[in-house]
Amino acid sequence: KFIQYGGPNGGDGGDGGSIYLRADADLNTLIDFRFKHQFRAKHGEHGKGSECTGKKGQNLYIKVPAGTLVFDEDTEECLGDLVKPGETLLIAKGGEHGLGNVHFKSSTNRAPRRITKGTPGEERKLRLELQILADVGLLGLPNAGKSSFIRAVSAARPKVADYPFTTLRPHLGVVSIEVDRSFVIADIPGLIEGAAEGVGLGIQFLKHLSRTRLLLHIVDVAPLDSEPVKDVLSIIQEVEKYSAELATRERWLVLNKVDLLPPDEQAQHCQAIIEELDW
Repeated sequence: KFIQYGGPNGGDGGDGGSIYLRADADLNTLIDFRFKHQFRAKHGEHGKGSECTGKKGQNLYIKVPAGTLVFDEDTEECLGDLVKPGETLLIAKGGEHGLGNVHFKSSTNRAPRRITKGTPGEERKLRLELQILADVGLLGLPNAGKSSFIRAVSAARPKVADYPFTTLRPHLGVVSIEVDRSFVIADIPGLIEGAAEGVGLGIQFLKHLSRTRLLLHIVDVAPLDSEPVKDVLSIIQEVEKYSAELATRERWLVLNKVDLLPPDEQAQHCQAIIEELDW
């Protein structure tokens, strides 16, 4: 009103929202991404009259477990490694706003029809890999007793039963030693022969051991006709195939289910296994 030709008074648009990944201590798997694959931040609003600037698009924060590696699927570039809970990583920047016609008025062009369009936001195809952060990782064949072990020493409650089956996803448990002293232990799903080549999703499971400081190799020594030495060597072979560095990490041998052996044969049976492995 009272301005020649009624303007110009077109305001700027709003910036588009950006997308961030945020490490969350309450998550320990990437299973949610199996059901939702696409994420979009909000668009910025258009500029309005009376030199009103459009509202900025709201940023989108996507929760991932601590220990998530982020790769660009097209370039294979590692964009970041979210290790500590609360860490954020910008993965797609929102577009910048366009300019309204109020910027282009002059003494000779009192009512410009010129504007600039905003830039498009970034679009990326990502690959997420989870390497669980734990002090101790449990290693062994299916049904060796890893889940029973972590239930006994921590508050973690993976499924256990009196019939053969294997854990399907990793479980984390906190082992309290005394006040202000504790450590994290990871129950990794059982490995089978060929795991290093991906048999039984073995590579995904082996990745979770990459950031553990100590490996507990749990071996089922019962019944007497089992072959625990062969079982140990098969697992060691798979670890060596996957990573030479992981194979040299400190590893403790835990002989499990000894109580199922006759009492007078327990010590002799365990000692024979240790000597045969030259542990």
